[in-house]
Amino acid sequence: MNTDRSGRISRRGFLKRAVAAGGVPLILPRLSLAQSANGKLQHACIGVGGMGNSDLNSFLATGKVDIVAICDIDENNLNAAATLLPQARKYRDWREMLEKEETNIDSVNVTTPDHMHAPIAMSAIKKGKHVYCQKPLTHEIYEARMLQQAAREAGVVTQMGIQIHANIAYRMGARMLQDGAIGKIKEWHSWTSAPSWPQGMERPEGEDPVPPYVDWDLWLGTAPHRPYKADTYHPFKWRGWQDFGGGAVGDFACHIFDPVFMGIQPGRVLSIQAEVPAIGSESWPEWEIIHYEFGGSAMTADKTVMATWYDAGKQPPREIAPMPPEHNLPGSGSAIIGEEGVMVLPHWAGPMLYPLERFQGIDRPDLVPNIDHYGQWVDACLGVGEATANFDYAAPLAEAALLGNVANRFAGQKLEWDAQAMKVTNVPEANALLRREYRDGWAVEGLG
Repeated sequence: MNTDRSGRISRRGFLKRAVAAGGVPLILPRLSLAQSANGKLQHACIGVGGMGNSDLNSFLATGKVDIVAICDIDENNLNAAATLLPQARKYRDWREMLEKEETNIDSVNVTTPDHMHAPIAMSAIKKGKHVYCQKPLTHEIYEARMLQQAAREAGVVTQMGIQIHANIAYRMGARMLQDGAIGKIKEWHSWTSAPSWPQGMERPEGEDPVPPYVDWDLWLGTAPHRPYKADTYHPFKWRGWQDFGGGAVGDFACHIFDPVFMGIQPGRVLSIQAEVPAIGSESWPEWEIIHYEFGGSAMTADKTVMATWYDAGKQPPREIAPMPPEHNLPGSGSAIIGEEGVMVLPHWAGPMLYPLERFQGIDRPDLVPNIDHYGQWVDACLGVGEATANFDYAAPLAEAALLGNVANRFAGQKLEWDAQAMKVTNVPEANALLRREYRDGWAVEGLG
């Protein structure tokens, strides 16, 4: 590699390394593979409304999947999916579906509110099924650790639903970071305009009749019982409630941290501290600024690297990137600060390097392929290639996001995190938030 006298990677060295890297994919080690009897993956969809409908259609679009069973607690969602898949067997209860379809399916996707990700995914893994699970993978840190371990032991193919992980923009940004485009990384900042759902509220009083098409007990699942309230939880506003969703950091950090994790491969979180306006016992705060300290890597300037998360439209100061006056930070994205420059990586768009004059003549790599995130997982299940957002990659990423939701309930306090022991060492009461007891009757093997 070409460096200048200070040891920084030169522009010529960056270009040579980028070309030499060619089409080498950003992958992690292979898990195990399976081959269905008819050459197509025999698949069951758990959750078929909203994002579940999008996932269902994305699996069908691969042309390599037979969806033989569908499951949803909302009969309207189930019937709508059945018009597209009249041959698929319908279920309201995922437990019944896994029991009855065990010999008929190779795989499942879990596209439900966050609090049900781990129970369903773990149950499928215990039956030897490949699992595609939506982000943020789990609701609790303990669950993420257990899913990662169980998937590895079972040898199943897994993927977290961070579909932008496969997009050329994010892969290009990660490749450029790996190739030293801005030198060693000193810190990064990530932000989102979310939430687009209510947060910062307390539980409403009273109770509404449960619609006949909704099984409220199944929707609550492992969470503590609470009365049904119309237009409050199901089908979308659950994200803002602590019992069900992860708020803005849970929903978006797995996306927006992802290309930075791919690019610089930081170590585990070492400490975390949150700024929030206020937080009650029911919902996530209206906004958050969360300060992380990660272990460093070969791509970082020091032994640790700092990161800051912002949401609800908050951002780092524009001056963090030496941009010309006509340029602005995107509504959501990251700014990665290197020793030789700054990369601004918008959410869903390609990277920009600043200052512009320093990076004239450096083109974005044109050798980074765009990949179908769903098709990649399907192919891996059928024995071809790798699933790059598998749970070995996804669990630490989700853990970083979920630690934000621990920190914001101890706002202003710096929490020291011992990743190996999975505990906060200096504020012991925070450890009660790493896992929770499931509601009576909802025990799940592997998550006890």
